[in-house]
Amino acid sequence: MAVKTNKKIMDSPEVLKKKAEELEKELENKIIISVCSGTGCKALSSENLFSTLQKKIEKISSKDTKKIILKKTGCHGYCERGPIIVIQPQGICYLGVIEKDIPEIVEKTLNRGIVTSLLYNDGKGNTVKNESEIPFYKYQQRIILSNNSKIDPESIEDYIRVGGYQALAKALKEMTSDEVLKEVKNSNLRGRGGGGFPAGIKWETTKNTPSDQKYVVVNADEGDPGAYMDRALLEGNPHSVLEGLIIGAYAIGASRGYIYVRQEYPQAVKNIKTAIEQAGKYGLLGNNILGSGFNFDVMVHRGAGAFVSGESSALMAAIEGTVGEPRLKYIRTAVSGLWEKPTNLNNVETWANVPYIIKNGADWFTGIGTRKSPGTKIFSLVGKVNNTGLVEVPMGISIRDIIFKIGGGIKDGRKFKAVQTGGPSGGVIPDNLIDLPVDFDELDKAGSMMGSGGMIVMDESDCMVNVAHYFLKFLADESCGKCVPCREGLRQMLYIFERIMDGKGKEEDLKLLGDLSIMMKEASMCALGTTAPNIVLTTLKYFKEEYEAHIYYNMCPAKVCKSLVTYVIEEEKCAGCGSCAKVCPVNAIEGENKKPYKINTAICIKCESCIEVCPSKYSAIVKRTGIAEKVMAEKKEVRDGMEVT
Repeated sequence: MAVKTNKKIMDSPEVLKKKAEELEKELENKIIISVCSGTGCKALSSENLFSTLQKKIEKISSKDTKKIILKKTGCHGYCERGPIIVIQPQGICYLGVIEKDIPEIVEKTLNRGIVTSLLYNDGKGNTVKNESEIPFYKYQQRIILSNNSKIDPESIEDYIRVGGYQALAKALKEMTSDEVLKEVKNSNLRGRGGGGFPAGIKWETTKNTPSDQKYVVVNADEGDPGAYMDRALLEGNPHSVLEGLIIGAYAIGASRGYIYVRQEYPQAVKNIKTAIEQAGKYGLLGNNILGSGFNFDVMVHRGAGAFVSGESSALMAAIEGTVGEPRLKYIRTAVSGLWEKPTNLNNVETWANVPYIIKNGADWFTGIGTRKSPGTKIFSLVGKVNNTGLVEVPMGISIRDIIFKIGGGIKDGRKFKAVQTGGPSGGVIPDNLIDLPVDFDELDKAGSMMGSGGMIVMDESDCMVNVAHYFLKFLADESCGKCVPCREGLRQMLYIFERIMDGKGKEEDLKLLGDLSIMMKEASMCALGTTAPNIVLTTLKYFKEEYEAHIYYNMCPAKVCKSLVTYVIEEEKCAGCGSCAKVCPVNAIEGENKKPYKINTAICIKCESCIEVCPSKYSAIVKRTGIAEKVMAEKKEVRDGMEVT
């Protein structure tokens, strides 16, 4: 949507600063109840919670009502324990709130009391009142996400209250475009979309390319399985992204910007459109921004949902109205992008960092994280970990600290096996590298990548062959098919994996997978193809014994690959209750009551319905795998110079 403005509310940095002070004063002696309304909490009925709170507050005395400010906010991050309500200024954090808790929350809030039952409990009887002291938050360094729990994402005044657009005012009033560019270069801000290329160098390339028109673009085409960092920012704090984009446009000399958001993010689209409209009314977009003479407009483009459109040239093709397929980049998009004009593209998180860098300075930013990877990074921590959610941590933090300090360790007391980083194009990091520092270069050395920030934790119940197959299938489905190495390479890899998982793998398959990986890395046209083999190469490197078990012993050590698993009822454990026979959809279980039942493996479809109903005190149904399970468990064998355990 283009911005059209008439009378401007903000026509100078001084007016903006005064407005922020007025808004801050309005909160004096007020109690603020913030209800997380991110997508995760919405799925847990936080909208109903908000409505119930609203009705309850309306029924109390008018004197008390004036004390309370109720607001919907973006994602607070602790998705495992939603819905979340935070009470300010005390900083009280309530987890797992349901509607019946509302009357007590309102009553205690008005009397400065606490609902102890809704506080974080460490499992040992100790409760934690403040959000900042909950382990999930305590070990993070929340900068980009810091305002998600404080502001209504549909209110520009809330954003201005917490210092929003002050960095833009500073850039336009106190700095030249060259000085802004220099500050970003000195910060060594690296692209948070996956490539990690220095943003300042990319900006400089676009700025120095002669043209009558230049563009800046926000890449919000977040398609990685399990990743939702960009969505949370656009839903929870859209103005931070917009402010960074305007500053970048000023530094580069661009007069128009685009925000490319995937179709599956309706709330993000709604909130960023609202932010653009509000910024226009306030004179922060459009002509003569803050009286500086700088003109800039923004439009939102909704993507059609193709994963490959996250690639820069494919994304620009989609904005132009053609098929979102990658182009050969012998000329970079920073030089020739949208409509063959110089175009700077960064992802959501990269743009959101810019206001903090301009406001606090490059030295402040480089003081966080590591020398080569400064700043913080947002990850979506998901999988077999106790505390799933969005985490923001300084670069250089160890995988161990993320999973065990913030994530609370592995579910059900299982053993950590690996973590997959960087989305489907990333690789796996095994347990023996758990102390690896998380930054662009260290992950790359280990064979994985930072990517946009997906982090999927796996335990001993995961089969790494199956994991690699899952991500390869995703990439094969999402490949545009334009280049042969990617299209056919992924297809042939899938054939090999399916053969291995069916117990028909061959010894030469391992070499063939390696050869295909090298070919794809060297010959594919875009990053989807060149990074697709990462999951194959890292699982082969760190978990080769699992491939060998599948091929040499027809065995899946994790008992995941169904073709290599049989289901057996252990006679000595079976009480003959018949529960399993009742639920079997193909009548594969035979027997008499009070006598051990048996499974006819010839017709068993391995749906696991029987396991689900077998009483836990018996646990009589077990999975067995392979022709040499005991051999694999009891001793080591050496085959062709390779150790199999």
